[in-house]
Amino acid sequence: MDTMLEDNPCDIGKVALFGTYVPKKCGIATFTRDLRDAITTKLSDNGSIVLAIDDELEQLQYPDDVRFQVRVQQQHDYRVAADLLNINQVDVTMIQHEFGIYGGQDGRYVVDLMKRLRMPIICTLHTILRDPTRGQERIMRDMTEYCDRFVAMSHLGVDILKDRYDIPEEKIAYIPHGIPDVPFVDPAHYKDSFGFVGKTIILTFGLLSPSKGIECMLQAMPEIVKKYPEVVYIVLGATHPAILHNESDAYRNSLEHFVEQHGLQKNVMFHNRYVSFEELCRYIGAADIYVTPYLNEAQITSGTLAYAMGMGSAVVSTPYWYAEEMLADNRGRLFPFKDADALAREIIELLENPTTWDTIRKNAYNYCRSMVWDSVAKAYLNVAKDVIAERRQAPKQTDLVPAEVVSGRAIPNINLKHLRTMTDDTGMFQHAIYTIPDRNHGYCVDDNARALIATLRYNSLRQDGSVLSLVNTFLAFVHGAFNAETGRFRNFMGYDRRWLEEQGSEDSHARTIWALGEAVSLATNDGVLGYSTRLFNYAVPAVENFRSPRSIAFALIGIHAYLRRYSGDTHIRRLRETLANTLFARFQEYATEEWPWCEETVTYDNARLCHALILCGQWIPNGDMAEQGLRSLRWLLDIQTNEKGQISIIGCDGWLERGGSRALFDQQPVEMMSLVDACAEAYRVTHDMHWGNEIRRCLDWFLGSNDVGEVLYDFKTGGCRDGLSPQGANQNEGAESTLAWLLSLITAYELMGGWQKDPS
Repeated sequence: MDTMLEDNPCDIGKVALFGTYVPKKCGIATFTRDLRDAITTKLSDNGSIVLAIDDELEQLQYPDDVRFQVRVQQQHDYRVAADLLNINQVDVTMIQHEFGIYGGQDGRYVVDLMKRLRMPIICTLHTILRDPTRGQERIMRDMTEYCDRFVAMSHLGVDILKDRYDIPEEKIAYIPHGIPDVPFVDPAHYKDSFGFVGKTIILTFGLLSPSKGIECMLQAMPEIVKKYPEVVYIVLGATHPAILHNESDAYRNSLEHFVEQHGLQKNVMFHNRYVSFEELCRYIGAADIYVTPYLNEAQITSGTLAYAMGMGSAVVSTPYWYAEEMLADNRGRLFPFKDADALAREIIELLENPTTWDTIRKNAYNYCRSMVWDSVAKAYLNVAKDVIAERRQAPKQTDLVPAEVVSGRAIPNINLKHLRTMTDDTGMFQHAIYTIPDRNHGYCVDDNARALIATLRYNSLRQDGSVLSLVNTFLAFVHGAFNAETGRFRNFMGYDRRWLEEQGSEDSHARTIWALGEAVSLATNDGVLGYSTRLFNYAVPAVENFRSPRSIAFALIGIHAYLRRYSGDTHIRRLRETLANTLFARFQEYATEEWPWCEETVTYDNARLCHALILCGQWIPNGDMAEQGLRSLRWLLDIQTNEKGQISIIGCDGWLERGGSRALFDQQPVEMMSLVDACAEAYRVTHDMHWGNEIRRCLDWFLGSNDVGEVLYDFKTGGCRDGLSPQGANQNEGAESTLAWLLSLITAYELMGGWQKDPS
C-alpha cells in the first residue's frame, strides 16, 4: 500500500490533473500546482494537462499550465472535459477531491467526469469522513466504481477507507502530502530580514476562517507574554474567500478586537494577505514555534502542518487526526481542543527547554524527508504505472455506445467514404490524425495493396463502377512500387513521391502478390487483367525463397486467387504446393496438442496462416493440411475469447509466448480481418454455420463487443479507429484499420449477403 519510490517510475506519456488551481487562493489549488510541477520534471515535454475547476464569480486569470476551465456549476463542462482528455489520449488522470470544490449536491458533478473517462483515474482525497452524510457516502461509493486508486495522505485515512467505505486495500495508496525541500536552519537565520532579532516568533499561517481556532491561541497569549514579553504571534494569511463572500471579515475583526481589549497589540501581528511561496518559507524559517489550534477533529490532512514540520518548526497543535499522526514519537506537542491554558503551558515548556525544542524540530524535519515533492512525484508516477498496467490486464467497460449501434442483428452497410478521403491521385495515405489524412507519413504498398483488394471485391459484390478509378490508382501505385532491378516491391513512399527504400519486407512483397492475384481474378477489363498478370509474374519468383510463415501465407492466398482465373498454370500450381508444404512442415515441427502453432510465439496476422492451410489443403488437395488449419483456427479463437464470450485479440504489446500469458493490448483491427477471412474459408470448406457465427463475433468486436465495450467503427466517416487500448479506441482512423474493417465487412456480405446470426 505504501508506494515504492523508484528513480525511474515509468514511461508515461501524458498525465492530466484536475482540481482547483492557482491563482485560486486555497490549499488544494497550491497542492495541484505543486504536484503538477513535480511530476512534469519527470515526464517528457507536454507531459501534463491541467483542468481547473473554476468559480466564474472570481474571474481568475490562469497560467498557461491550465488547458481547460470547468465552470463549477456547469454540469456540461465536466462531460466536455472528459471528452477532451479522451481525445488527447491521456494515460492517467489525477483528480483532487474535496466535497466542497465541485458542482452539484455534495460535489456530484465530478462523478459525471469520472464515469466518462477512458483512462485510469487516481483520486487524491483531501477529505475523508468517518461520518459522511448520505449524499457524501453515495458519492464515495460511486467514485469507488470509477477510480482505479485512491490516495490517502495519512495512515488513518487508509484505515477509514477500508473500514468505513469497504474499499479494498489494493485500491488504496498512501502518499504523504508534498512539501518543499529546504535546508534545516536556526530561526535566527531568517529573523533579521523581518526585523525580529531578539524576538520569539510563534506562527500560524493559512487562509483564515473560524475553524482555524485562532481565538484559542490569542487567549493563551497573556499567560505566555507574562513570562516572555518579547513573544510575537503572527497570523499569516488572507481571509478565506468563501468566508469573505458569506460573512465579510467579521471573524478577523473579532480577533483584532480581542487583541485590543487585552493590550496585545505589540505581541500579535495580522498579515492579511496571500504570500508567495518564497516569503512563506522565510516566515516559517523565522518561527520558533508553529501552532495549529484547529477546532475540527476530522481533518485528515493539513498542508500547512506538513510545510511547517518539513521546514523544521517545533509544532504545537490540537489533536485533529492528521496532527495526531504527524506529531507522534516526539515530533511535536498536542493540547486539547479549545484549551488555551494547556496551549500556554506547552509553549512555555518548549521555550524553557531549548534542548527539547531542538529535538522536536530535528525529529519533525527528518521524518518529513520522504515528503519532499520529488519523492512524492515519484510515488504518484509509480501508482500511475501500476494502474496503467492493471487496466491493460482488466480494462474497464464503457457504456458510451453510439446510438447508431442498435440492438438488432443487422450489420452496417459498406461505406467507402473514409477510404476515398484517405486517397489522393498517388494512392492511399498510410496514417490519419483522427479522421484527417496525415501527409507527413506518406504512403506504403501494404495499404495500397489492401485497398486494391477492397475496391476490387467491392466492385465484384456491388457492381459499382464508381470505384474503378480507385482500382486504377491503387494498381498504379503497386506497379510503381516494383523495383525491377531487385525483383521486389518497395514499401514506403514519402508525400513527395520519393521511395524511401530500395526493397521492402517479405511481408509487404507477399501482401502485394496477394493483391495482384485478386486483381487477376477480379479484373474488370482486359487492361487491368494484362497489367496485373504481367506484374504478378514479374514479382512471384521472389517468394520461392521466403521462409517467414506469414509471408508464405500471404503469397499462397494471392496465388490461389491467380489460379481462379489461370488454373492451368502448372508453374504457379507447383509453387503453391511447395510453399504450402513448407508452411505445413513448420506446423508439424512445432505444433503439439496443447500448442497447435508453428512458432514459439503467437504474434501478428495469426489467422492468416490458418487461412492459407485451409485454402491450400482443400485445393491441392491435402486433408491433413486443411485439418491442421481448422484445428489451429479453433485454438486461436478459443485463446482469444474473454469470459463474456467476446473476441479478445492477442495484443501487440507483448504477444503470447508458449507457456506464458497473453498480452491483452494493444488490439489491432488487422488481426480481426485475418480471423474473418480464415473463418470464411473454414465455412466454405465445412459448410458449418459455427464459422458464420464466429465471423459475426468478429464483426461485433468492431461494434463494441470487446474488452472495453467501445465501438471502433465510425458510422459517420466509414473509417475504423486504430486499435484498442485499455483507455479505449485509438481515435486515429488510419488506412490499415479502415481497410481491415472494410475487408471484414465485404467478406461477410460475400459469404452470406448480410446474414443474421444463427439463433442456435
